[in-house]
Amino acid sequence: MAENTTETVRLLVVSRESAVLRPVYSIPESSSWQIETAASAWDATERVQSGVTPHLLLLDLPLGDGDSLHILRWLRRLRPDLPVIVTCCPEDAGKKKEAARLGAREVLIRPFDQAELESAIRRHLCLQGNERSDVVSEDIEQIGPDTFFVSASPVTQKLRAQAELLAEADVPVLILGESGSGKDTVARLIHKLSVRSGFEFLKVNCANMPGELLEAELFGNERNSSAGSIPTQGKLEHAEKGAIFLDEIAEMPLGLQAKLMQVLQKGTFPRPGSGRAIPVDVHLLAATGANIDRALAEKKLREDLYYRLSAFTVHVPPLRRRKEEIAILLQHLMHKLSRHYGLPPREFSPAVLAACRDYSWPDNVKELETFVKRYLLTGDKGLTLGAPFNGVDNIDRVEASGSKGATPPVGAHDAQEEQSRPKSLKSLIDSVRCEAEKSAIGTALQKTGWNRKAAARLLQVSYRTLLYKIDQYHMSAETALVGLGHEAKRNGQAR
Repeated sequence: MAENTTETVRLLVVSRESAVLRPVYSIPESSSWQIETAASAWDATERVQSGVTPHLLLLDLPLGDGDSLHILRWLRRLRPDLPVIVTCCPEDAGKKKEAARLGAREVLIRPFDQAELESAIRRHLCLQGNERSDVVSEDIEQIGPDTFFVSASPVTQKLRAQAELLAEADVPVLILGESGSGKDTVARLIHKLSVRSGFEFLKVNCANMPGELLEAELFGNERNSSAGSIPTQGKLEHAEKGAIFLDEIAEMPLGLQAKLMQVLQKGTFPRPGSGRAIPVDVHLLAATGANIDRALAEKKLREDLYYRLSAFTVHVPPLRRRKEEIAILLQHLMHKLSRHYGLPPREFSPAVLAACRDYSWPDNVKELETFVKRYLLTGDKGLTLGAPFNGVDNIDRVEASGSKGATPPVGAHDAQEEQSRPKSLKSLIDSVRCEAEKSAIGTALQKTGWNRKAAARLLQVSYRTLLYKIDQYHMSAETALVGLGHEAKRNGQAR
């Protein structure tokens, strides 16, 4: 947290009201906070642009003044990580949602006491400090708790500038890129930079569910009962005023693509089961890793929908085109995952870093994160940096080398030696992971009385994924309950 360091915490207070300034100056000197004031929001913006930027900004809204809120939009462009607390009169409490939409972290209604104000300031300085601890480079921008954007190469710096322009325009966007390259991250970045950032960002993967389920997921449904019609909202309605991200848009059935066109053209859609036109105001972001020409030729993607979306297209470069970022990503992911699993972070040897830079990473950042997870658990014991890793699935059989550059690929002798030795640590880890996954699925199914749709929601996976896992582990109601009983017995003996 910022105040636990030797660095003085700087607070910039935009107010002339004694009711706001008095509680700020009354905060004990032991807090080591340096408090500065600005007469207006525009004065504060000039300070942020020209001088040493504050750690937190406290913006007071005079009664009936709505113009000062617009400064939040500019501050978000200049310093998206700067926490802003807004204070206002009870008569202006209705501006609370607007302030949140424009980027305020918290809104305090006057009158408030010193303790309330100090608590809010410390809370957001703490959050800022936690976010910064995740960042190992100034080129990493934290978008959410588990999402970050790296702009350490010219190609991603250009992508970041493009995302900012599209966020201003508030237009439908088509995001193209290979699997695992970060299309989801770019969509979230555009939303964070837009004026809609205070509202929902919802994601739907069009390849994860059949047409009927996807239609209900997006557009909801309306069924009749003895008590009358019961409408169920879809994600388009839940994302009202916010954004919806449709991943793998080329996998969406053509009939649903036609309904999506209506949303783009008229801002309405017919809800299944009623036919009533439902108005919706949502920012549409779509993505695909498919070959667009082939998808159009094979009639998987409607031409009118494609041309409507492709007016504003973003191309996310694969990891092999941004090798400057690999070392930064490795370090950032290592610290993030080590905290997640409660393990001390490992250092990457120069030979491993060199091999990572030389590798093509066909599954992009997703594959890199998988490698870091395994490296965190196994280190570079037995790591052969050829090919380099011969794919991350084989990294446990490689032997670390201090030589520069990649070593020769693993040969037949190494493969034979691999088969003759005992079960590898990687295999053991995979086995433990599978057992943990199977146990979690069994527990969820037991809690939901083997209602697989409810269990999928509980596990936060798609229904199709859960069915696949149940089939993969040959699970049934009887075997799951027996397995859980044995585990409970083992836990009891352990105690």
